[in-house]
Amino acid sequence: MKQLLLLAALLFAAFVLPAQELPGELNGYKFTVMKSVQTTPVQNQFKSGTCWVYSANSFFESELLRMGKGKVDLSEMYIVRAGYLERGENYVRRQGATAFGQGAETHDVLNIVREYGLVPQSAYTGFPAGQDKPVHGEMEAVLKAILDAVIKMPDGKLSNQWKAAYAGALDGYMGAPPAKFTVGGKEFTPQTYAQSLGINLDNYVALSSYTHHPYYQPFVLEVSDNWSNGMFYNLPLDEFTQVADNAVNNGYSIVWASDVSEKTFSAKEGLAVWPQTAWADMTQEEKDNWAKTPGKEKWVTPEERQQGFDELTTTDDHGMHITGSATDQNGTKYYIVKNSWGTDVNKSTGGYLYVSQPYFRAKTMSMLVHKDAIPATIRQKMRI
Repeated sequence: MKQLLLLAALLFAAFVLPAQELPGELNGYKFTVMKSVQTTPVQNQFKSGTCWVYSANSFFESELLRMGKGKVDLSEMYIVRAGYLERGENYVRRQGATAFGQGAETHDVLNIVREYGLVPQSAYTGFPAGQDKPVHGEMEAVLKAILDAVIKMPDGKLSNQWKAAYAGALDGYMGAPPAKFTVGGKEFTPQTYAQSLGINLDNYVALSSYTHHPYYQPFVLEVSDNWSNGMFYNLPLDEFTQVADNAVNNGYSIVWASDVSEKTFSAKEGLAVWPQTAWADMTQEEKDNWAKTPGKEKWVTPEERQQGFDELTTTDDHGMHITGSATDQNGTKYYIVKNSWGTDVNKSTGGYLYVSQPYFRAKTMSMLVHKDAIPATIRQKMRI
């Protein structure tokens, strides 16, 4: 019996990776991990714009661990496939006057789970035979071509067959998902499996921080990936940052959407910082050394943050998973971020990054948290 328990513990440890196993030193940066949550292994979205699913699934896998539900490996491609069904119908209804692509927002995952349920990775990979990672460029192009042909029919009237044809093309690339599957000797449907996990989707709140909308109220974030017009509660920047700190300090993690186009965001270096001197004004020496040793960083104001959004220098690029916090030798605070670009991009960090709090303030587009991770005083202002 003891041997079986030891084996189970070893298997669990092999699947669940604590964020604090990150290296304490990166070049001249010396980090001390302050808080971390249990996580599942880093995945690789490969040649697909599906970070919105990978970050959300990683988040919910950590939520299940936090709730004592044990390890779960959720299928990303099941959500992706359902998302294409929903997005295709939206594209046709709007006669092509809306975004159609691979990206989306975290609330789309919540909406899909409510309607379509969940399945484990073991029941549905969504990969063609001989493939173990997603490659979606051709599939996206074919699906969009179908929809564009549908909305340009010469007689102006849609047939009753277009949805079946569209779904058939989707399944040609990804395979049809199972109506039923077995986990642990018990049969489930996607809906009953989602129910069995015990995640209450109403407990999760999407947040952002911009000055062009009233604070403490929900608004539609004006980015192309928000094709479903999801709502985000708007918080002042200092309180927005306070929510992130309160979450990680109390054992919660965060789905994090951010601009990653800056020169000082580098998955290869395992680091993202917001130097006091703008990149264009740096000397060549400063550009060569920004990732080698910590320097002074700029504490962005709400007005500067808004300017980046208005000028489109801050854009909705990538979704990741904040799993903890750390400090460097200068006392600068960092969030520990789990990426979905595989582990080879930086083998020393295993696919994680240290993201400074100044970078977070400057470049975060939005985040999703459990409502209990929001300080009570802020929740009262939001009336949730």
